[in-house]
Amino acid sequence: MTNKTWEKFPEDTVELLFTAVEEDDNVDAHTHLPGVIDLQCPHENIAQNYALCLQFWRDGFTREELLGLVKKFIQHPDLPHDIRMRYKYIRARYKHLRFAQRLYSKKHQSFGLFNTTTVILGHFQDAFRNGNHKNLSYYGAILRILLSKPVWSLVSYAMSHFQLETESGFIAYRQSQIRALGKLISNQHLTGEEFHDVRKIVSQQVSFYDTLRSIDPGNQQAYEMSRFLAAINGIMGDLHDVMVADKLSGGSLYDEATPLDPDLRLRLEQLLARYPL
Repeated sequence: MTNKTWEKFPEDTVELLFTAVEEDDNVDAHTHLPGVIDLQCPHENIAQNYALCLQFWRDGFTREELLGLVKKFIQHPDLPHDIRMRYKYIRARYKHLRFAQRLYSKKHQSFGLFNTTTVILGHFQDAFRNGNHKNLSYYGAILRILLSKPVWSLVSYAMSHFQLETESGFIAYRQSQIRALGKLISNQHLTGEEFHDVRKIVSQQVSFYDTLRSIDPGNQQAYEMSRFLAAINGIMGDLHDVMVADKLSGGSLYDEATPLDPDLRLRLEQLLARYPL
């Protein structure tokens, strides 16, 4: 399936995914795991999930719009809230498709240039959030190259042409990720890098269930998993923002090993106890 015409979904389905992604940082004290976590996902569902993620990225903005936003932030870092949110939503589409590449592709990797663009978009956002003009200019210059027409064409092609994972491979990959999560939090203290690794695993898992619940709104298990993981993601996001701000101001918080927030550890341990390995 390396040269596929991907399925297109109605706008309502894309909007459901946008809502789910927007809720990914919401910390709800009343979320709970489903009674059983079913890991089965037929190959046609894997293809559908990726198709929706690809459509979510492609239809959400244009290259010209994103390049224009980058130029605006370089000139005027303190832009209004609505423009900052527009940039945030575009970056969220990149992150969601990067998760999809890692989840559903045979290699479980995101295409190099696409991954780099997603990373740099994040650094650029950190720079304008924290008023770091040096980083803003540096990462902005890189983004101008990454968003040039030749690179964009290459990336766009690569997003459609690759081999999808099998159902058994997809199950094995998700189980390996949860095992890695368990190994990470077996340590009582985590460095900023280890904390970031935990969050990447959680964010990737929540992206799968966000997509699943958008294609099948009646899937209660997918909804419950999405909301439970989103709460973990939200707690970790707030803590990660503090670490990044400290690092950009010259602090050492990111490099120090610190204990996990007790509520966060409890939720992660509940996930590990319920997940079928």
